[in-house]
Amino acid sequence: MLKQILSKLPRKLQKFDSLDSSGIDSGNHTSHSGNGAQCTSIGDSISNRLSVVKRVSSAVFPASIMVGVEAVEPNLSFADVSDPQKQNLFISKLNLCCEVSDFSDPDKTSAEQDLKHQTLVELVNFVCSGSAKFNEPAIAAMCKMCAINLFRVFPPKNRSNRTSSEAEDEEPMFDPSWSNLQLIYDLLLRFISCSSLDAKVAKKFVDHSFILRLLDLFDSEDPRERDCLKTILHRIYGKLMVHRPFVRKAVSNIIYRFVFETERHNGIAELLEIFGSIISGFAVPLKEEHKMFLWRALIPLHKPKPVGVYHQQLTYCIIQFIDKDPKLANSVIMGLLKYWPVTNSQKELMFISELEEILEMTSMAEFLTIMVPLFRRIAFCINSSHYQVAERAHLLWNNEHIFNLIMHNRQVIFPLIFPALERNSGNHWNQAVLNLTQSIKNMFCEMDEELMLACQRKMEEENSRSSEAAEKRKLTWERLETAASFKPAAANMILPVKPPAACPVAC
Repeated sequence: MLKQILSKLPRKLQKFDSLDSSGIDSGNHTSHSGNGAQCTSIGDSISNRLSVVKRVSSAVFPASIMVGVEAVEPNLSFADVSDPQKQNLFISKLNLCCEVSDFSDPDKTSAEQDLKHQTLVELVNFVCSGSAKFNEPAIAAMCKMCAINLFRVFPPKNRSNRTSSEAEDEEPMFDPSWSNLQLIYDLLLRFISCSSLDAKVAKKFVDHSFILRLLDLFDSEDPRERDCLKTILHRIYGKLMVHRPFVRKAVSNIIYRFVFETERHNGIAELLEIFGSIISGFAVPLKEEHKMFLWRALIPLHKPKPVGVYHQQLTYCIIQFIDKDPKLANSVIMGLLKYWPVTNSQKELMFISELEEILEMTSMAEFLTIMVPLFRRIAFCINSSHYQVAERAHLLWNNEHIFNLIMHNRQVIFPLIFPALERNSGNHWNQAVLNLTQSIKNMFCEMDEELMLACQRKMEEENSRSSEAAEKRKLTWERLETAASFKPAAANMILPVKPPAACPVAC
């Protein structure tokens, strides 16, 4: 009974094998009938290469898609076949390129590598011609070939924690197989950008799994590969609109892991560069999802040590958000103050530069809510012993918009800044900083001399009170030391020791 039930179940594996073998046999038959006995051995070698296609799961690229596709000799040129046969030749050449070559030995060159390279060049030229029309089997074969050649696991990173300057100075590592990878990336880019590509069909193969594997490649050590990926992902985002929310979520997850777990990723700058153009296309008013990306992903990106590698792209993204919604400037500045560096002077210089760009776009209403904590931090920067930090903080007054914000709120800002300027005048070691400090004091005096004198009197009173408090503490400690050193005479007397009493009981 059990054997009868099992015999009725469909045998899918045999079906797929028969489809593959029938396609290969038809290809051999076609090549034999067209070119005679000379092409028999070539057809056998092509059959062996086409078997590599089975490396990709049939669940992603099912073999049933290829049903009815007539196999064509892949060594033929596109100019040698008719227009109806070009689609089949395109698929045959893609299948030929599914064999991954070994480039670990630079001295090793083989006929297979040269054949694959030449085939990729022909495919790129065919897609660039503009006459190509891609049906579903062609799209499936294209995605399969890219998946086999591009998607790979990178070796683990043995790098220790490095500063941003060390990360920038490190020489990049170049992939030895880049000659073929470049052609495949170029082919994929032109394929995605092709106007004849049907997005409704393409989204079935350029799916979430494909996009995730593509995003994994952004961790490549090779900057050339990351640059190609940046352009391709941007084209996919623009072409396949249905995948846009998933792309944003996947990139957010990469950033979360980088910020809160590893602090190691090679492609953060490229991902932020893509998002810079994406943010500029956001509709106004901004969706809550987009604001959450700013608060949860972009602002925490100021925390990692290698922020210098991607700070320029990060600043551009944040400026784009504030340009869309100026009210976000408040939360961005508070985020900067939260992650403000204390011991890293180079990072502090980046923060001051970014702060200046944000303040240029900040309205008066938003400035009122953050000016007190902001200028407390700026006062610390003015007193920094690192002359570049102190100098950069002084130069904020040269910005016309920031100067106007300070002038209209001088009653609050002057008392916060004036003590720092006075400490600089008497203690700072760098002459350039001393000159800038004196220049700002003269500017304050011209702006509101009475307020400056009031700040000076208040500071003198505070200094006087602090001096009195210090004198009181000194006297208190002196009294405590005197009391601790006083030893009464009774304490110095040595009392006689009584001998133990005799035991009344005779032993």
